[in-house]
Amino acid sequence: MGRGHGDRVRDLLMALEITSARPDPALFDLPWSIPLADWPAEHLAALPRGISRHVVRFARLSGRVIAIKEIEASLAAREYRMLRALGRLHLPCVEPVGVVTGRVSATGEPLDACLVTRQLQFSLPYRALYSQSLRPDTAARLIDALAVLLVKLHLDGFWWGDVSLSNTLFRRDAGAFAAYLVDAETGELHERLSDGQRDHDLEIARVNIAGELMDLEAGGFLESHTDPVDTATEIVRRYHSLWGELTAIERFGLGDRWRVDERIRRLNALGFDVDELAMSTDFDGTTLQIQPKVVDSGHHSRRLLRLTGLDVEENQARRLLNDLDSFRAATDRLGEDESLVAHDWLVNVYEPTVRAIPRELTGKLEAAEVFHEVLEHRWYLSERANHDTPLAAAIEDYVRVILPAKPDERAVLGVDTVAMPVLADLEGVEGPE
Repeated sequence: MGRGHGDRVRDLLMALEITSARPDPALFDLPWSIPLADWPAEHLAALPRGISRHVVRFARLSGRVIAIKEIEASLAAREYRMLRALGRLHLPCVEPVGVVTGRVSATGEPLDACLVTRQLQFSLPYRALYSQSLRPDTAARLIDALAVLLVKLHLDGFWWGDVSLSNTLFRRDAGAFAAYLVDAETGELHERLSDGQRDHDLEIARVNIAGELMDLEAGGFLESHTDPVDTATEIVRRYHSLWGELTAIERFGLGDRWRVDERIRRLNALGFDVDELAMSTDFDGTTLQIQPKVVDSGHHSRRLLRLTGLDVEENQARRLLNDLDSFRAATDRLGEDESLVAHDWLVNVYEPTVRAIPRELTGKLEAAEVFHEVLEHRWYLSERANHDTPLAAAIEDYVRVILPAKPDERAVLGVDTVAMPVLADLEGVEGPE
């Protein structure tokens, strides 16, 4: 008796192997016996894709969106382990879901493995950002965000090996951008990086970014005043400035001990927390030397999370905390317990603002970014009117005039960044997944 379709399906499922820390049975329902490039539309999510030498698709799974990259099995397993290691270090990167191996086509031909990661909500590849109307200094702000990400990675001993805008996702962060690593295929994790390894990553970044910006320039997407080479070189200057502030040894007289607190404040302003300081004096006791021993990012976001339970980006947290401090002063509660004031601010200021956004517009921006933009809009209205604008009036005007014109950043449906013109030969350039 011949074998039927059901038998072949069972054979394919028996050959399939899914490695995942938290396996979802729904993964087995996806059409793994079909090459990823040919997956039927009913399984796919219309999200913008960056440029990649691998096939990358977004799919729906159990009410969320996942990114799937078709890649050789050993590389998929290695990248999965690396992303999990970076996650344990609390570094900004996409969350790995699992690795799918043992894929076989309906005709019995072996297929490449797939690396599955969770799609980072409200994030966009750099080419999708350039498909929107952006501020004139967009390139500089993206470079800034990438420099901060690279410093964070290097502090924890991660050598990237393929630093680029294409291998990064960006989320809006109170007018700036926060960068996330989305491709760890070439990365290596060490106890500590040498200066040579860090410089190597910087040179890779400079060359890759220059090429990516030249592609945008050729397609008419780059600001006319932006020079691709100069902008790419700026990441080196910005990186060294950050690295020096975070790691440099500082010497001063014993009478200037206030400068220890000043150094900590500068680090906090950059979004880094000082976990430990190494301090020593000269033999004659006349000079004090300090160096941050262990630093971590997220000072403001952790403080906001502790006070309110809101988990947001660092610049957003800084802006929300500023508004919280203003609320505290305006209500004459500077002497009260900070957590009690924070609760009242959350209930009476933040949550009513977020709830005022109509349901059909909630996919435009994440809640913390909306709150930041409402505050910006309130300041603009107050300046124009030459008097303070009530928050309720600012919210109403923002929802009516500003928010409807913004692209939907939860999905950005219909934006296919792969179709944007590309000048350079992209062989060997890694994409966002």
